[in-house]
Amino acid sequence: MSGGGSKEYFDKVSGEWDRMQQGFFSEAVRDKAISTAQVEGNETAIDLGAGSGFVTEALLEKGLNVIAIDQSSEMIDVLQKKFDNSTKLDCRQGNAENLPIENDVAEYVFGNMYLHHVEDPLEAIKEAVRTLKKGGKLIITDLYEHNYDFLRIEHHDRWLGFKRNDVAQWFRQAGLKNVTVTSVGESCCAQSECSDNYADINIFLAYGER
Repeated sequence: MSGGGSKEYFDKVSGEWDRMQQGFFSEAVRDKAISTAQVEGNETAIDLGAGSGFVTEALLEKGLNVIAIDQSSEMIDVLQKKFDNSTKLDCRQGNAENLPIENDVAEYVFGNMYLHHVEDPLEAIKEAVRTLKKGGKLIITDLYEHNYDFLRIEHHDRWLGFKRNDVAQWFRQAGLKNVTVTSVGESCCAQSECSDNYADINIFLAYGER
């Protein structure tokens, strides 16, 4: 969600992202994240690296007010058209380490597959926590550490996943409590466009409360 290379990549694929994402992982990933957060309607959730609205869509269906953030203006355009300028949706273009959001505004912050695109994961997590109300919940779903290097080139991933202990430590350093990092029980899969390489990576769910 930050960095020139990934921004251009997501601008380019914005129109195809819904179709592409369906091949990467299932709706079970967002369902697990939302059920873990125990969301309630009419509260406010932030969707970091919202893309074309994979998580945003489910949050809106549950009656939440959603602030969707993405670095790609093209993705923001797709989001706004997809949800027909919903009065419950506020789309903003922004960077993970410098979010265009005030302090203490949301009950929930979700980040699905955005962390491996940021330059500084700890700073991005601290910035996410800043936007949470006291007692608010941060839920990040992303990739465990892996060695599929082709994803750096083809998908502009900055990080080849993360170690469980590192993510838990970052959450605690950002001031969160009741931190857990567990397996979602789902994989992220991607076929290389340039070789026979095929990535099959376990997905984690990191949770913490402000």
